[in-house]
Order: sequence, then structure tokens, then C-alpha cells
Amino acid sequence: MADAPRHVFLVDGSGFIFRAFHGLPPMTRPDGTPVNAVYGFTTMLMKLLDDTDADHVAVIFDAARKSFRNNIYPAYKAHRPPAPEELVPQFPLIREAVRAFNVPSVEMDGFEADDLIATYTAQAVAAGARVTIVSSDKDLMQLVGDGVTMLDTLKNRTIGVAEVAEKFGVAPDRVVDVQALCGDSADNVPGVPGIGIKTAAQLIAEYGDLDTLLARAGEIKQPKRRETLLENADAARMSRELVRLKTDVPGVEPLSGFAKRRADPAELAAFLAAQGFKSLMARLGVKAHAPQQPPDAAPVPETPPPVERVTQDYELVTSADALARWIEAATAAGIVALDTETTGLDPLSAELVGVSLAVAPGRACYIPVKHTTGEAQGSLLLGDAGAPKAPDILPRAHTLAALAPLLADRSVLKVGHNIKYDLQVLAQAGLSVAPIDDTMLLSYVQDGGSHGHGLDELAQLHCGHTNIPFSAVCGSGKNMITFDRVPLDKALAYAAEDADITLRLHGFLKARLLAERMVTVYETLERPLVPVVVAMEAAGIKVDGAVLAGLSSEFGGRIDLLEAEIQDLAGTAFNVGSPQQLGKVLFEDMALPGGKKTKTGQWGTGADVLEELAAQGHVLPARVLDWRQLSKLKSTYTDALQAQVNPRTGRVHTSYALAVTTTGRLSSSDPNLQNIPIRTEEGRKIRTAFVATPGHTLLSADYSQIELRLVAHVAGIKGLIEAFHHGDDIHAITASQVFGVPVEGIDPGLRRRAKAINFGIIYGISAFGLANQLGISNGEAKTYIEAYFARYPEIRTFMETTKEEARAKGFVVTPFGRKVWTPGIKDKNGALRAFAERAAINGPIQGGAADIIKRAMIRLPGELAAAGLTARMLLQVHDELVFEVPEGEIDATARLVKQVMEQAASLSVPLVVETGTGPSWALAH
Repeated sequence: MADAPRHVFLVDGSGFIFRAFHGLPPMTRPDGTPVNAVYGFTTMLMKLLDDTDADHVAVIFDAARKSFRNNIYPAYKAHRPPAPEELVPQFPLIREAVRAFNVPSVEMDGFEADDLIATYTAQAVAAGARVTIVSSDKDLMQLVGDGVTMLDTLKNRTIGVAEVAEKFGVAPDRVVDVQALCGDSADNVPGVPGIGIKTAAQLIAEYGDLDTLLARAGEIKQPKRRETLLENADAARMSRELVRLKTDVPGVEPLSGFAKRRADPAELAAFLAAQGFKSLMARLGVKAHAPQQPPDAAPVPETPPPVERVTQDYELVTSADALARWIEAATAAGIVALDTETTGLDPLSAELVGVSLAVAPGRACYIPVKHTTGEAQGSLLLGDAGAPKAPDILPRAHTLAALAPLLADRSVLKVGHNIKYDLQVLAQAGLSVAPIDDTMLLSYVQDGGSHGHGLDELAQLHCGHTNIPFSAVCGSGKNMITFDRVPLDKALAYAAEDADITLRLHGFLKARLLAERMVTVYETLERPLVPVVVAMEAAGIKVDGAVLAGLSSEFGGRIDLLEAEIQDLAGTAFNVGSPQQLGKVLFEDMALPGGKKTKTGQWGTGADVLEELAAQGHVLPARVLDWRQLSKLKSTYTDALQAQVNPRTGRVHTSYALAVTTTGRLSSSDPNLQNIPIRTEEGRKIRTAFVATPGHTLLSADYSQIELRLVAHVAGIKGLIEAFHHGDDIHAITASQVFGVPVEGIDPGLRRRAKAINFGIIYGISAFGLANQLGISNGEAKTYIEAYFARYPEIRTFMETTKEEARAKGFVVTPFGRKVWTPGIKDKNGALRAFAERAAINGPIQGGAADIIKRAMIRLPGELAAAGLTARMLLQVHDELVFEVPEGEIDATARLVKQVMEQAASLSVPLVVETGTGPSWALAH
């Protein structure tokens, strides 16, 4: 049959919705309706439709909270909270989005989306089609098998039989049995108390299936396990019915109705315009008369109309003469845009595949360095033995040697987009690059959080141009190839276009700097920071694998002991990680006081509840807190960090994102070294694994109370300014002045409350928030805040003035000129508006702190070199810098670092830096 499906894409719509909602900050469309989930869902759907080769596509939604499973077990999903208030109006808009893209959608009362996906999967497999389920939901993993895979779009990971077995310890056809045993606290599936996934998998592997296990449960040697299985056999069988997906939902529309079809441009444009998604309209190349921006919307920088179409004149450089001609053209122009293509995303391990250059709009080239594919037809060239061989391209050594003088020529400006990556890749190839400009940072400095700063989005926004997607060149998912295997004609079109668009963007964005008074922020903060961060990332920090392994083993052993102790204290086996089961143990079985049920009828077991019970002397909740903390530390840090050590260097090399945060802070990832907990003894132990190389010591330099100092400075708080100049205990001074008591011998409790107010003010804390933090009444908290404002009236003036500035401009400005955008500052939703107001108050403070440490980071490498010191800056963790210092240079380096950091800015209060040294990060800080 001509229209028989070959590849069916089934999208878990509900999963997409919640991922989009929680992954994006609040956004509103022109009429004030929240649309962050709509925007995220729309962009994900666009990418899916663009990337997939499927001929049949459908989005599957949940119709209602109740399903046939509630007839089996009324408490099924009963404890799930209602959808967030800001998400509810977005559900119908998301369904409109699906219709606008002309994609079929399905939902059915009485059945969950997972059941419909299971039914359509069965139909597709029966028709001989391949199925991709777009979801990471573990409940759908039971469907994986021959011809059926899952796609986790967040991690760009295909989930097949091996991945399911890795997660559940069994093949997909036995996942239901494992889930029946371990239950699911998220869906309120009871399972068998005390049995987790690992134990369940062992039992199913040993006995074959759930029915056999339950029939032979009396043979199990472990007394507790045997008894709990015998007692809960019916619960296990019922749980299996709850987790088993229906593959025969009656009355579903036929699979043939999912045939992929084009969207109507007019309908799609009308939908996007109604939501105010101008950047998506530009990306898709659709036009419509969008509604007027309301007066309460944050102003978006003016963008020019799409430029006239530029003729693309791209050349593949495979001869020495051609390469020399392009280098000469770049030198004569005095400016060249460049981009690198590589075999991967990690700049320390990726191989350089090629370099593209652009010297004028539309005029660019691609210089292949490492390719195994042939000419324009894309066929592989085969050697005598039938193995792929490199096409006729210049030798790598010749290309790099020819490019080196151009890249180092101080008279030629090199422009890149996220040029940090290109600098790292080229450095691995032995090439240095200077001077530089970065179109990503030019955009970030001027437009901040008003839109994203990826090359594709900026090309649409400012050039009216749609870039060739990476997937069109390299494929996606399991079919993705590395760039060195891309045919040269495709490589030329893709790579040269990136350099071309980068050069075009540079012309527009650089011209805006002066008009928008952002030259100083770009030239003194962002651009000079790039090579500093490149050096930090390349240096990395040494990690002692043995220490990490020892901590993982220690934490694992303590977790097991704690779990056993908790179950002994409870007098029953239960899943310690299940809030529902824990709540039952605490407030029903043990009848502990103070239990409160949530709106869904489930006992609250959050950290605040457990901490209150522990403070009353109850042992079990205290042990659960210990168990939670250790479990988090083990999985997130000691286990994960071991896998992130670079085998070549023996160090971890975090990546710092330069254009992500709204306040200008750097953001660490892969691994994130800015979130290692240090407030607990166990958390601090993790930093013991970060060590100096032999003959060196780690130096930590940390700004003391920098955000409080900035509050005093920007608000002009005379009392705090004076206290900082005298070097007084700022919290004791605040307690004295607010509560009217002598500063000498101040009561520690009053000082603690003053400290909470001091730091809370930075984040616009409310009386309710302060009351929760201090364990006092709302009235008492309000009295404290009013007393604080009465003593420091300048702070209230600053807060109100800052909010007014945000409402008028859509952003606030740090003391150093950085714009911090505040979307939602006039939102009709009170909660969203209050969140934006707190962000506005905090923006000049946290953004100012980010600017100050950046100023110090930029100065330090030169100052160290001028002093003949060889210390290397390794990490930036918010207000702290970490260095690796030769043992003979410790004192001199510490003095110089402290001096440079304290002189990084001139404020009305002194900046104070505290330093520490030691063989490990833990001992240095």
C-alpha cells in the first residue's frame, strides 16, 4: 500500500508540556496570558518535525486525570498536585500549536496517553513499521523492542533494549514485573514495601516472572523479604495491572490518519503572531500582522527588517594557491569571520575537521583539514583494500602552517560566534588567535535575557535567514555521523554559511554598541574575559579518583546502614525514598505529632517537616534526612565526578557558559563545579577530592559579603557603609541598630535574625519568607522588616526606584552598565509579577558582583605574569577564585591576588578578599 507507514513518530505530549513549563522562565503573550510552556513546546515540536525522517507523526495527550486505573485502585495518582496555576491556560494553546503545525493529536477519556501510545505502537509494529516514541518516561520503556525505540530529546539519547536493561536490570518484556514489585511513588503505585528496582530485578531474573516469584515466595531465604512478599502478593498483582499499558484501546482513530503533512503557512503564522513569538516566525520564514505589544510588556530591542538576499559565493579550498588567495583577502580586509568544524563537542578531545572563513557578506570558504568522504556526490573514496581514504585535500600541516600567521596577525580582527570553543580547538592544533570579537557576546551584552543568542536564532532575527540545520548535514540520533564523514559539498555549504552569517551579524551588532551605550560592558568585561576562560578550562583541576571512590564507598555503606536503621526504627520494611510510604510510617504507624496533609491528601514529608520533627528529638526523621543527603551526594557528585575525569590529563575540565544567565554570572557545566554543597560536613568532603599537583598548593580567594557591600553601595545606606569602613561585624551592627540593643555581647539569636534580614533583603524577602526561615510568626517577621526599613530608609527607596525602573525599561542596570532583563515585571499574575520584582531588586546586586569578579579575572593573568609568578587560575565559583600555585610562590601569589581582587572596583565601601591555601580545595577554602 502506497501510504503504509514506514516510520511512526509518537510524541508524548504531556511530557513535552511539563518539560517546557519547568525548563523556561515565565513568559507572557501580548494579552498577558502565560506562554512559556507554549513557547517551549512549539520550539521542541519544530525541531522534531525538522529532524525526523518519519512519515507518520502524532502527538498524544492525556485527556483527564482519571482513567480506568482509578477503578482498579482509587488512590492511583491521587496525591499528584493540581497543575500550576500559570500552566492551566496554556493547555488549550498547546493543542492549538499542534493543529497550527498540521500534526494530528489524540486523547481519549478513560485512558492515559501512555495507553494510546502503546496501542498505536502495537498497530505500527503489526503493519511492519518502525516506531520512535518521543519521551523519556520510564513507564513507556516496557514497549521498547524490535523496531521500537524511545528518543529522549533533552539528552538527545536513543533508548533501546540495552538502555532499558541498564535502567531496570531486565529486558523490556519484564519491566512491568519489576515495576509491580518496586511500585512508583510518583503515581501512587504501592508495589511491595522495601523492594527497590535493584532487588526487584534480581528477583525477576532469578524466578523468571512475577507470578512464579509470588508462587514460590515461601522459598526465599531472607525472612523480611519473604514475609513482605507473602503479605503483599495481592498488592504486587494489582500494581502490575496499574503499570501495564493497554495495547488495545478500543475506538482509536486509524494509524493512517497520522501521515505527515505540511502546515498551512497562514494558519501557522496567525498562531505564532497571536502568541507574540516573533523569533519563531522569523525562523520559519512566515509573516503575519502580529498584535501590538502591550504597554506592560518588556521592551524588545528594535531589529532591522530582513536584509536583501545576499548571493552566497562559497568556495571549497583544496589547493595551496586557493588557500593563499583567501588568506591574502582576509589580511587585506582587516577582518575575517571564522568557524571550526570538529568531530565532537568537547574541545579538549575533538579533532579539527575544517576551518571556514568569510571576508564579505556572502563570500566565504571552507578549508577541509580531515575528511574521509569524497567529492560533491558524497561517495566514499576507497583505497586498494576497500577502506575509506581521505579525499584530495591539503595536508593538515600545510593548512595549519599557512593559517597560523593570519590567526595571530594583530592587524586582522577574527570574528567568531561562541569563539571560546574555536579558540580551544585551534589551541589543541597549536594555533593562537588574536584579536577577537564574538557575535554571541555582542548580542548577549545588548539584549541579555530578551531572547536566545544561538547563531540560528540570531540569523533569523537579524538577517531573515534560515541556517542549514546540523541534522541536515550529520543526521540525528543513532544515524548521526561525525563531521569528518560529511561529503565535501555538504560540508562547504554548512560550514561556510556559519562563517558568512557570523560576519553579517557582526556588522549589525557591533554598530549597535555605541548607540546603546554598551561599549564599556563589551570591551572591558565580556570580550577580554574569553581568553581567560579558555585558559581556565584548558587547565582544569586535578581530581583524586581514589578519594572519590573512597567517598562513594563510604557514602554507599552509610546509606545501607541508615536504611536498615530507619526500617528497624519504623518496625517495618518500607521504601525510604517514597514520600507516601514515609508519611504513613511517621504519622500513622508511629503517630508522630505535627503531621499535615497536602491538598492531595498525602502526608507532607519535605525537609522542613523532617527537620522540625528531628528538632523535637525524634530519631527516625533525623536519619531520613541523613539518608537523603548522602544519597544525593553519592549519585550527583562522588559517582558522577569519577566518570568526568579526563583520562589524558587526570583532571576535570568544566565548561563555563558565557551568555546564559540574566545577571552576567558564568555558568559551570560538564561537570557543574559551582553547586558542590559546602554547608555540611559530608558536602565539604567532596572538595577534598580536588587537589593540587605535586609541588603545588591550591589557593582560594573569596570576596567577603560582596553582595551586602553592593547593597550598601547602590542604595547608599549610610549606617552600613560606615560599618563596613570600620570593619565591624555587620550582622551584629544591624541587630544593634534594628533591635535597639548594645552591640557588645549581642545575643546570638538576634544576630542570626539580623543576618537573615540582611541577606533576605537582597532577594526581596517577604514577611512570610522571613517567618518561615526564622520559625516565627508573620506578624513578628513583618515587625522586624519594618524596623529594618525604619533604620535603613535608603533600602526601601532603592527597592521602589529599582522596580519602577524595571517597569519602565524592562531591565535594570548594574553599577558597571550591564542590563539585567526582568520579564514579567508587569504581569497580571501576582506571583509572576512578584518574582520579577524580586529579580529586579537583586539584578544590580548579583549582576554587580558578577561584573566585579570578571574585572578581577581579566586583570589577574597579566598581573601574575608581570610579577614573575606562575600560578594558574583554575576555577571561578561565584565570588571565589581557585588557583594552583607552586609551593615557593604561595605568599607572593596570595598577596597579589588579594590586592588585585580588592582593587577590581571602586565602591563607597571597601572590598575585602579572604584567602586560604591547602593541598585540597576543602583545606584551602
